[in-house]
Amino acid sequence: MSKVEDFLTADEEMAIVEAIRTAEKNTSGEIRVHLEAHSKTDAFDRAADVFDFLHMNNTKLNNGVLIYIAVEDRTLVIMGDKGINDVVPPHFWESTKDAIIEKFKKGDMKQGLVDGILKAGEQLKKHFPRKNNDTNELPDDISVG
Repeated sequence: MSKVEDFLTADEEMAIVEAIRTAEKNTSGEIRVHLEAHSKTDAFDRAADVFDFLHMNNTKLNNGVLIYIAVEDRTLVIMGDKGINDVVPPHFWESTKDAIIEKFKKGDMKQGLVDGILKAGEQLKKHFPRKNNDTNELPDDISVG
């Protein structure tokens, strides 16, 4: 098994998908998690490629958030689209990343991701509250590359 397959158990994956659904319940924003073994390019550049590949830049209000992890490289990038980046406080993504890494260092990958997802969801809810006609524009599952 690769380190990607060992990164989360099936139950942990379900908990992360549930956290995404919980975070998105009160917002029009979209959150995706992407795991892969390693990046052959700069992690930020790779996250930008994945962001495009997953169509995260196609949300109506430009409010998609990607949590990208290159497992074997031990690299984490959080990338928000223009709409959310324009309204979150300075250093928000860095503080969210730090909160995730704090749990990762303790070996609790699931809780790190859940905490980061819910933290991002609070900002999305604050700036992009759900309206009656909002639809889930992107899948909630974890993508693996």
